[in-house]
Amino acid sequence: MEKTNPKTLEEIIRVDHAGERGAIKIYEGQLLALKTIKQDEILKDKIEKMREHEREHLEYFEKEIQKRKIKPTYMLPLWDIMGVALGFGTAMLGKKATMLCTASVEEVIEDHYQKQLNELGNDEKDLKTNIEKFKNDEADHKNIAYESGATNKGLYSIMNQLIKTSSKIAINISKKI
Repeated sequence: MEKTNPKTLEEIIRVDHAGERGAIKIYEGQLLALKTIKQDEILKDKIEKMREHEREHLEYFEKEIQKRKIKPTYMLPLWDIMGVALGFGTAMLGKKATMLCTASVEEVIEDHYQKQLNELGNDEKDLKTNIEKFKNDEADHKNIAYESGATNKGLYSIMNQLIKTSSKIAINISKKI
């Protein structure tokens, strides 16, 4: 593939912008619980570091949206609320649930970014380079989450599937609306 379809390009940037913003909102919800009710400094520090990567990613896609004159998804306000709620709720369930939330979301995003890399043409070298870097960051976050206690065994497997399915639905909606 040499040249990227303009419609595909628009969808990629719109959904990645929404996804990076959503990741930040999930982390903000987790941090709210960890700073007020749960009081876990070690977990809080890990999440703050991962949130910083997501902010870098969002900054890039904010610039792309403006530069290319692409409308963000109309769903941002709803995704913001749902992201904070998901983050807060998983943090309230404990460290394993908090880390599973990260692992589940990042696994979906890692696959999502790989599919985008396969769709992008040679005309989008800068975008491809950045998505590749962001994909690697997301893989690192997933690995940190598993190393920090995430599990998808037992009842956590239900949470894992719910989070992954919700993430995929949000991706598909954000591409179009």
